[in-house]
Amino acid sequence: MPEIYLEFEKPIVELKKKIEELAQLSEYNQIDVSVQTRALTERLNEMMHEIYSSLTPWQRVQLARHPERPYTLDYINLIFTNFLELSGDRRFRDDKAIVGGFAKFQGRPVMVIGTQKGRDMKSNVYRNFGWPSPEGYRKAMRLMHLADKAEVPIITFIDTPGAFPGISSEERHIAEAIAVNLRDMFSLRVPIISVIIGEGGSGGAIGIGVGNRILIMENAYYSVITPEGCAAILWKDRKHAPQAADALQLTAEKLQQLGIADEIISEPEGGAQRDYEAAAKLVSEALARHLCELRKLSGTKLREQRYAKFRAMGKFHEGPVQEETPAEKDGAEA
Repeated sequence: MPEIYLEFEKPIVELKKKIEELAQLSEYNQIDVSVQTRALTERLNEMMHEIYSSLTPWQRVQLARHPERPYTLDYINLIFTNFLELSGDRRFRDDKAIVGGFAKFQGRPVMVIGTQKGRDMKSNVYRNFGWPSPEGYRKAMRLMHLADKAEVPIITFIDTPGAFPGISSEERHIAEAIAVNLRDMFSLRVPIISVIIGEGGSGGAIGIGVGNRILIMENAYYSVITPEGCAAILWKDRKHAPQAADALQLTAEKLQQLGIADEIISEPEGGAQRDYEAAAKLVSEALARHLCELRKLSGTKLREQRYAKFRAMGKFHEGPVQEETPAEKDGAEA
């Protein structure tokens, strides 16, 4: 697949083309352009650093959705060994938008579960574009209970715009499936680490995201609603998605400041899609560090820590209710 560049990356593409043209000129005409090439390469590196170090929230969302970004199965293949995929919810069918099974991480058994998107139209239809259905969440919970019985840690990878909102999903009780997962994940006695590797949208994300640790990749996002959904509700127009992304505070940096994300996992410059192996190495190092800490805690401590973590999320202020003045009451009655 050729490299795909986003709108804000166009200056990088143009400079890369100039460097390639110089290289071709040098090859065909036997001209030494090493000085010019070196200068343009230095400028390219500077430009990339300038662009990627000052991304807006909406640009981060675009990177999180990049079609070449590594997905759950990519990380599983690069980080884990002996992956044994388990299928089905034992009630209805197997949801291909969620994958999971036992694997080994650095030689020790774990349960790994994640949402999975497709690379092209055929695979996206097969994976339902990464929108899990109720049976997907029930499958995930079945695997988590297996992990709890086997006393192995659970690692979840989150990359979904949200749970599937179709009629069939409502008929099979999508809200109930997510609610049961939230309830039951709090009762598990093994370490749970949730990693947001791309999109973390709404209940579709939190349905497998109740972890002792929540890690988020540098260019991922985590939000109660997608920017487009927020814009459609508040401004009645999806074109306000960039404005909504600013207001939702959905970037990794903001989430860490708010105490929701425990760690931001760095990415190769330009995004994880530029170097799968480097991105997987950074994820693996973060997982190893947090698993080492969590394995020291008892089952009771893990449950208590998980509960306290989520109870502490959100900030609000309390104060006395200001009574209306007679003039304000008269105005309201009028």
